[in-house]
Amino acid sequence: MSSRECGPAAVLFDMDGTLVDTEDLWWDACVEVAAGLGSPLGEADREALFGLSVEDAALHITAALGTAEAPGARAVEALLTDAFTDRLENGVTTLPGAVALLEALCTAGIPAGLVSASPRPVVDLVLETVGEHRFRLSVAAGDSVRNKPAPDPYLAAAARLGVDPAACVAVEDSPTGVASARSAGCAVIMVGSSGAVSGVTAVPTLESVDVPLLRRLVSHPGTVTPRT
Repeated sequence: MSSRECGPAAVLFDMDGTLVDTEDLWWDACVEVAAGLGSPLGEADREALFGLSVEDAALHITAALGTAEAPGARAVEALLTDAFTDRLENGVTTLPGAVALLEALCTAGIPAGLVSASPRPVVDLVLETVGEHRFRLSVAAGDSVRNKPAPDPYLAAAARLGVDPAACVAVEDSPTGVASARSAGCAVIMVGSSGAVSGVTAVPTLESVDVPLLRRLVSHPGTVTPRT
């Protein structure tokens, strides 16, 4: 029996906004850093920054500064990471259905991986809340040559697990993450309210995701109907 028939070979989860409720914390960190550099952010920036890696967020903020005295993108990356980490140290909340789904995967013998665009210090802090033992591996910013939306993080996770990306399901919450997972060849399920992506199964929360749905996603690529 092929991995597609019995799959998935692995389920690869995005972190921020997918497993844990950190989107507002990330936005607050971006606002703090940008304001400190003399470039307040608006609602249009919030939409632009949604799902971006810290590297791309730093580029967005430095581009908005537009002055010769502005710090380099690497310096802004460090400021963003520190501001975000400070907020995470006060604790994070797992999103509905996250822990139950991870436990269901463990019971079914399906490995789970964490594939995040966030830096390693951020990922490790969140793993303390979600439980590092629930994941076979984690991939953070810098663990692959390119970050999302390039396919590299998902390809790296599949390679480390020794599985075919096409036999994996990626769970994402942003168009940036969906683009990364799809270009790696993974089946994708999109969770949350950030808008539909053509050809991708969407659910409101992880409470609508179970092992049979994940199996259908790898055996019948494309959109499938989740349980209600």
